[in-house]
Amino acid sequence: MTVGTNDLRVGLIGYGLAGSVFHAPLIAATEGLTLDTVVTSNAERQAQARAEFGDDLRCAADADELWARADELDLIVVASPNKTHVPLATAALKAGLPVVVDKPLAGTAAEARELAALADERGLLLSVFQNRRWDNDFRTLRKLIADGELGDVWRFESRFERWRPQPKGGWRESGDPEEIGGLLYDLGSHVVDQALVLFGPAVRVYAEADVRRPGAQADDDTFIAVTHAGGVRSHLYVSATTAQLGPRFRALGSSAGYVKYGLDPQEAALREGKRPTDDGPWGVEPEALWGTVGAGESPLTGGGRPEPTLPGDYPAYYAAVAAALRGEGDNPVTAQEAAAALDVLEAARRSAREGVAVTL
Repeated sequence: MTVGTNDLRVGLIGYGLAGSVFHAPLIAATEGLTLDTVVTSNAERQAQARAEFGDDLRCAADADELWARADELDLIVVASPNKTHVPLATAALKAGLPVVVDKPLAGTAAEARELAALADERGLLLSVFQNRRWDNDFRTLRKLIADGELGDVWRFESRFERWRPQPKGGWRESGDPEEIGGLLYDLGSHVVDQALVLFGPAVRVYAEADVRRPGAQADDDTFIAVTHAGGVRSHLYVSATTAQLGPRFRALGSSAGYVKYGLDPQEAALREGKRPTDDGPWGVEPEALWGTVGAGESPLTGGGRPEPTLPGDYPAYYAAVAAALRGEGDNPVTAQEAAAALDVLEAARRSAREGVAVTL
């Protein structure tokens, strides 16, 4: 692990899926950032972290060790279970340290806004890791809309669907409300954030949330309908019970539509041990997976033209965080944006529970 003289030193809390697959590799790949300390009480995970990032990497069993060394660090990244996000982010801010928090920032919009107020009061960065803003398909759709290729978008469909008929267990699938588990807050945090970025504030939310699989405790098949202030309707699907997967995106406008199947390749690459600093292109998918832009026909019947997919760019998030910490750019994802998404998620939870549409 090469450390630059003026690198910002990062303490990473949590080395499970989020910490080991996403945050640690992306931090290490970002010019101007150094992964200084990983917090995990699991000896195997400590060994795993040192094996990848070198014996100079510090490991701590408890986050309190970071607060004791606050003057030696420049950024804290919270990648631990959802229920710990608010207390750990609060402790970091009170220790005088800027914070990146994995999504969801909090269990409620009110908690998110309290964190935002604390960060503002302390004059510290508080950013939320909404990495799916840098997915290849989302970047492509955003450009198509900005270029007017679709005309006025009327309806947007977004799907994060999987086929996992057997629950994996763990806190993410726990029915305990304190765990903030279930797909609504997991994958729902992504699809809602993307819809709000594309089409602006939500004014009405309707949702259906079900627990389909035997032995499952938290929602595993959820649908969210969002009416945006500008009139666009977003239909958002998150599911672990989808035997036949639908398109990742289907955006329908007054001039044309965009249909895109398949997932951004970056997560799979990171899971396989590939890194943005490796030789060769990053985040690029084969032409066979490009989406289609057109009107009047289905892509399966020859309608439309292939639309080259822009490369995915997760490294851009931490590059933007580093720039913001140096006063050279804006916070890439603010806590207030996360709070707006949580407003929608809370409304969706109420809608599904009560069978009503919720006005925001």
